[in-house]
Amino acid sequence: MRALIQRVTQAAVHVDGAEIGAIGPGLLILICAMEGDDAAKSQALAAKISKLRIFTDDAGKMNKSLLDTGGAALIVSQFTLAADTSRGNRPGFSAAAKPDVGRALYEQFIEDMAALGIATATGSFGADMAVSLTNDGPVTIWLDV
Repeated sequence: MRALIQRVTQAAVHVDGAEIGAIGPGLLILICAMEGDDAAKSQALAAKISKLRIFTDDAGKMNKSLLDTGGAALIVSQFTLAADTSRGNRPGFSAAAKPDVGRALYEQFIEDMAALGIATATGSFGADMAVSLTNDGPVTIWLDV
């Protein structure tokens, strides 16, 4: 699975002008299931993200995790993270999992994060979404599991 995470002070997602998910301090997680991914990869990615020490401690050092801070996660599906731009000018997305598998793994990832005690908000799989955020730092990290 592939994720792009951004440390945020706030983030929200809208569909058709209506807010469907929002968080305060925490992580915006853009997530993509790749061909061949399974539930074990979802669980491993959730564990990695929840423990990643990218929040500042009292000394101003990145030394705390999402679990340590009690922050929330806004989880948004984004198959375009699978883009192959190695040839031509039109990205290819054949490395992304098929939509039915992608949806199942997206939902699994949400469950995995919630099972770790992280408050979650979500986008809508396959919808045309507008995502807004205030990146804190900025801190933006790419993860492949």
